[in-house]
Amino acid sequence: MQLSKNKKRRQLINPLGLAILALLFEKAMHPYEMAATLRQRAKDQSIKLNYGSLYTVIGSLERAGFISARERERHGARPERTVYAITPEGQSELFDWMRDLVGTPVKEYPRFEAALSLLPILPPDEAKDLLQERVRLLGEELDRLRRTSKEASKQGVPRLFLIEGEYYAAMCEAERKWVVGLIRLMSASPSFTRDWRGWHEQRSKSGGKPARTRRPRKTRGVPT
Repeated sequence: MQLSKNKKRRQLINPLGLAILALLFEKAMHPYEMAATLRQRAKDQSIKLNYGSLYTVIGSLERAGFISARERERHGARPERTVYAITPEGQSELFDWMRDLVGTPVKEYPRFEAALSLLPILPPDEAKDLLQERVRLLGEELDRLRRTSKEASKQGVPRLFLIEGEYYAAMCEAERKWVVGLIRLMSASPSFTRDWRGWHEQRSKSGGKPARTRRPRKTRGVPT
C-alpha cells in the first residue's frame, strides 16, 4: 500500500480545532466548558491543550465561519462568557476532516524515525545505552497507560472513549519490542556495527571524537 502524500489543503490543521468542532457538534459551549470537557475525557493526553492555544484556535474557527458566537452568559459574580455554536459549514468541515483522518493513511515524520535515520552519528556503545534507556522509559509509560485505563474502566468510562489510549499503548508496545530487537542485533551481530564502529574509531584517532555529555542511568531487566 502506498501512503497518500497529497492531503487536502485545509484552512485549519490543528487537532485542537477538530476537537472543538466535535464538542460543539454535541452542544454549544463556552471556552472554559470546552477545556473542562476535554480534560474530563482525558483528551488532553492526545491533543495538546492550553488556554492560550484554545482561544487562538477558537478565533481561527470563527474567522473561517466554522463556529459563531451565539450568546453571552454570566453565572453569579463570574466574568461573562461567550457561548459558541458550530455552523453548517463547520459541521461539513468536521465530517470531511474526520473521514480523511480515519480513512486515509499518510506519511508522518516522528522524531524517533528521524533519529534512527541518523543513528550512526553516535558511537555504537552510546547508541545502545540510549536505546536501553528508551526501552525502560517506554516500559514506564506502558505501566502508566495500563493504570489509567484500569482506573477509567472502574469509573465506568465506556471503552469507546478510551480507544485512543489503547492505540497509543499498542504503538508504545510495538516500539519497545522493535527497539529491544535492535539492541539484541547490535549485541549479537558484530557485522552489523563493524563499519559503524570502525568509522568512529578512525575519527577518534584523527581527533574527531564526538563529545559525550551524559550517560543514561543503568537499566535493569532490559534485554541486551
